[in-house]
Amino acid sequence: MRQRIVIIEDEKDIVDLVRYNFRKEGFDVESFSSGKNGLEYTRKNPVDLVLLDIMLPDLDGIEICKRVRADERLKNLPIIFLTAKGEEIDRVVGLELGADDYVVKPFSPRELVARAKAVLRRQEAAHGKTEVIEAAGLRLDLQTREVTVQGRPIQLSALEFKLLHFLASQPRRVFSREQLLDNVWGRDRFVTPRTVDVHIRRLREKIEKQEGSPQYIQTVRGSGYRFSPGETDV
Repeated sequence: MRQRIVIIEDEKDIVDLVRYNFRKEGFDVESFSSGKNGLEYTRKNPVDLVLLDIMLPDLDGIEICKRVRADERLKNLPIIFLTAKGEEIDRVVGLELGADDYVVKPFSPRELVARAKAVLRRQEAAHGKTEVIEAAGLRLDLQTREVTVQGRPIQLSALEFKLLHFLASQPRRVFSREQLLDNVWGRDRFVTPRTVDVHIRRLREKIEKQEGSPQYIQTVRGSGYRFSPGETDV
């Protein structure tokens, strides 16, 4: 089933540009220049992600975001602010309101599509049907947030659990440090790519039998990391 994107934006040129690029990537796209009409449509129809301008003529994006997050049916709906307000305080406010990302105009359409896909992947990982992942003696329970290796309980921090779950839910797929930062830490993070290395090392110390020859989290030289039990680093 094609995913549906809703654009709530009053600049026609931007709407046309965004619509073209998302449709080219296989999305269904609906657009509204009115904040009220866009919110009403979102409440009445299946929507996978909202691209939301802040400065709208009738109902601004901040208020729309507040109402969506207050709606029990829509509280987990991904929202990306798409706006000319690029000051740090504007980004902080937008993210604290519950936006999943914040893109400043002018922007690259390809980057916007990539960031939207990343948000949708995080949503699927967080709310997917698979609550328990088991692989080669490792067991990860999303509901109870418990991890065991060969039946032995492993104590992980919230961030370590999130990182392990993200990798384990997409086995054998290689992720760069930047991709892991975007998907695990989020766009509002104030850390460097080397932060990933630190957390990978801590994870390995806890779950691997031999950290120097990891079974679960492998390094793919020049590319990043992957979860692929039973194989060796490449």
